[in-house]
Amino acid sequence: MFTIDLTSRVPIYEQIYQKITELALSGTLEENSQLPSVRSLAKDARVNPNTVAKAYQELERRGIIYSVPGRGSFVAKLDNTIFHKAALDEFDEAAVSAKNRGVSADTLKEHIDAIYAKEEDK
Repeated sequence: MFTIDLTSRVPIYEQIYQKITELALSGTLEENSQLPSVRSLAKDARVNPNTVAKAYQELERRGIIYSVPGRGSFVAKLDNTIFHKAALDEFDEAAVSAKNRGVSADTLKEHIDAIYAKEEDK
């Protein structure tokens, strides 16, 4: 399905969460398509099943997937507001972390403007 970077500083469950989110958002994983079981994905990715379960729990908590008891996990109806909310939640966490490390609001705003300007140039 995808590869896990075991040398990354990003936790494995987060990598799984991010990749499934990307695949769902891009349409590679279609609405109502079934995800591999926790054990199957853990075996394929060579990670602990608890790690995959944690990623699936976070995906379900954020409305990206849903579970059917005895049947498995499936991609939820993709509503961009879910992805926007998830992105803003992640941004809030990063902004609070930056603030706590002494980064000013003006610096954050300049950084955001630079990111959007860079994207417009593509």
